[in-house]
Amino acid sequence: MKTPAFQHLLVTGGCGFIGANFIRHLLDETDFAGRVINVDKLTYAANPLSLAAVAEKFPERYVFVRADIADRAALARVFDDYAVDAVCHFAAESHVDRSIVRPDDFIQTNILGTYTLLQLARERLPRIKRFHHVSTDEVFGSLGATGFFTETTPYSPNSPYSASKAASDHLVRAFHETYRLPVTVSNCSNNYGPLQFPEKLIPLMILNALEGQPLPVYGDGRNVRDWLFVTDHCTAVWRILCDGADGATYNVGGRNEMENLAVVNAICALVDELAAPLPGGKSRRDLITFVKDRPGHDRRYAIDCAKIERELGWRPAKSFATGLRRTVQWYLDNAAWVRQVRSGDYQRWIAAHYGA
Repeated sequence: MKTPAFQHLLVTGGCGFIGANFIRHLLDETDFAGRVINVDKLTYAANPLSLAAVAEKFPERYVFVRADIADRAALARVFDDYAVDAVCHFAAESHVDRSIVRPDDFIQTNILGTYTLLQLARERLPRIKRFHHVSTDEVFGSLGATGFFTETTPYSPNSPYSASKAASDHLVRAFHETYRLPVTVSNCSNNYGPLQFPEKLIPLMILNALEGQPLPVYGDGRNVRDWLFVTDHCTAVWRILCDGADGATYNVGGRNEMENLAVVNAICALVDELAAPLPGGKSRRDLITFVKDRPGHDRRYAIDCAKIERELGWRPAKSFATGLRRTVQWYLDNAAWVRQVRSGDYQRWIAAHYGA
């Protein structure tokens, strides 16, 4: 892998699930010797305490700035005060159910926020060496029973979330073609692992199973997703930042296609094995409850990640069985983090340190 040409990396959304794991991976597991500037608005799913150990261990190399990526003045100060020369853009509203109820938040952050970052980066050429945009496979829409999404699959988003991400992808590519901004884009499959906010499928099912609460499954549970362990995603993003070709898009997948119902059943089996039994010795599978399907629920996603494997030598390291066991064990071992997130204590900590 090449030595990165940048030293002052702006990471947006670094207090979220994937961003926090990426910053931890970057500073703890790679040879990057520069500085990370984490900009996060600290919305409901962002938790700066997930990076408390990083802030303590790397006080000279880790900087946190609370700011909205759509706030041009605030972001301009970040770019200039910290001599930012590369951007890794994770920040996004990302929960499909919330996008159905409040699409305006998704337009503001995912489209206008991305545009603001692109404009600021463009104005600072040639200092900016790389602008990497992290996106999703949901921009491609729904697959049938066969086939895979590739980097040339036409976009066909079916939810306000995926439409907003598709728009941001197009903006990033347009800034490369029009202004020669050195960009890369990655479209990843469903991430899972430590530090994920409990609204998403896997952590929600783990925590409900631990507490003996119903496990709600949309529709018939046969929707298929490709599951990617979060640290595998982090290694892919770092490889793209260092070695990706300007203007290129890379699909990042786990090669772990699973029906949602099979995922929930696997979680039930692991929680039954690793946690205290339910009263009466019932299986957690008895808690599965089928609920009305959500609007625009894509039937199947599957990623062909041959391009990043072939061109950059990246491959996912975790099987789904290995990654899921590690994830369940993490939530068992980190009950204090879970209580903090579910009770809103971390939001009170944010208010005390950064204001409401």
